[in-house]
This record gives sequence, structure tokens and C-alpha cells, in this order.
Amino acid sequence: MGQLIFSLYVVVLYAPLTLSGKLEGWNRVLPHGYVPGDAAGNAAVGLHLLWALLVLVTGCVQLIPWIRRRWPVLHRWSGRVYVVSALGASVAGLIMVWTRGTVGGMVQHVSISINAVLIILCAIMAWRHARARRFAEHRGWALRLFLVASGVWFFRVGLMLWLVIHRAPVGFDPKTFTGPFLTFLTFAQYLLPLACLEIYLRAQRGGSTVVRYGVAGALTVLTILTASGIAAATLGMWLPRVR
Repeated sequence: MGQLIFSLYVVVLYAPLTLSGKLEGWNRVLPHGYVPGDAAGNAAVGLHLLWALLVLVTGCVQLIPWIRRRWPVLHRWSGRVYVVSALGASVAGLIMVWTRGTVGGMVQHVSISINAVLIILCAIMAWRHARARRFAEHRGWALRLFLVASGVWFFRVGLMLWLVIHRAPVGFDPKTFTGPFLTFLTFAQYLLPLACLEIYLRAQRGGSTVVRYGVAGALTVLTILTASGIAAATLGMWLPRVR
């Protein structure tokens, strides 16, 4: 639900500006999103936004069990769109980071680049196992892909949750958008979900009853924290920008 809310935010904020040709409006939220005279760079940003939207929407479709059971064709084709969009968004994102720059320092640039490489790796592995009909392995890599492709979303949710808890920008400078907390979050946005997934998969494959209850309890806590971050991001970041 949180990703669908974010996808609606992307549509409402960027679609009217793009369709009306007012691309300079991208810069309201996206630093250096539009640069006059740089047609190739602007195209990379536009494609990144489009592919990111497709990733958000088709990723949710992949996770619904009854769609996989009742409409396997929809699952397969949405999966193909998801993988291609994730690859495209990653490549475009790398171009944006290293040619346009972004908020934060070099550490965040490197972290974003690592995230993009992980997305590409997981997409290739998920595709290969699906083609070979190794569905157990495909499921694991598809879940990894979903989590690393959601890294920028986790960053926003985690940041807003942190701000709500502390009621102030603790651990970073909001002007330069750098600091120890952001250094932690820029890597945790994909490494922490990946670690949780690996623990979950191991418990599912052969964990004892105690281990399974422990993992279930940890996931419950993480779900509550994520839901709180989604509410904070929706009310404090996404909704105010589309009014």
C-alpha cells in the first residue's frame, strides 16, 4: 500500500509537468532534474521516472499470491515488465548520479551506485532462474530484487520515521543533507531489508519452531515501523507536495 501511495504521488507530481512540457517543474523536488539544453540527460531523468513508476506498480502485482495462481500469464508478463523497468531505472539512475549529481555527499553517490548494481544483479539472476524453471531459486532472487529496487522508497520511509521519532533532524545537517545517520541510512535502505529476507528464508527452509516464532515477531515489529514510516512520509512529504 505504501508503494502504491508513492506511485500515485509520482504520477500526480510529474505527469502533468511532463505532458505539458513544463520540465523545469521537475526541479521543485528533484535536484538538477531538468537542465536546459541537455536533451540526453533530461531524457535519462524522464525515463528513470517512468521506469520507477512501472517498478512500483508491477512489483506489487508480483507479490499477490492469488494473481500468481489464477492468472500466471499476468504474473509472467508483469514480471518481465518489472525486470526490464528495474534494469532501465538503475542504468538511468547511475547516469543521473554521476552526471547530474544529487543531494548528499560522495558516500551517498557510492551507496546509490552499489544499490543500482545489486538491482541489475538480482534482476539477471531472477530472470535466469525463471527461464530455467527453477522456481524456488527464482522466488528468492525475485524477492531480493523487490527489496533492493525498493531502496529509495525505504530511504524515504526510514527518514520520515526518524524525523517523527526525534521531532528534529538528529544526526544530519538538513542543509547539506549529510551526517552519520544519513550515511547509515543510505546503506541500510537495501542492506537491512536484504538481511531480514535472508533470515526469513532460512527460517522458512528449516528453522525450529522457536526460530520461526522469533522471525515472525521481528517481522511484526518491522511491519509496524514501516507502516508508521509510510504514514509519516505520506502526511509529511508526499501529500503536501501534490496539493
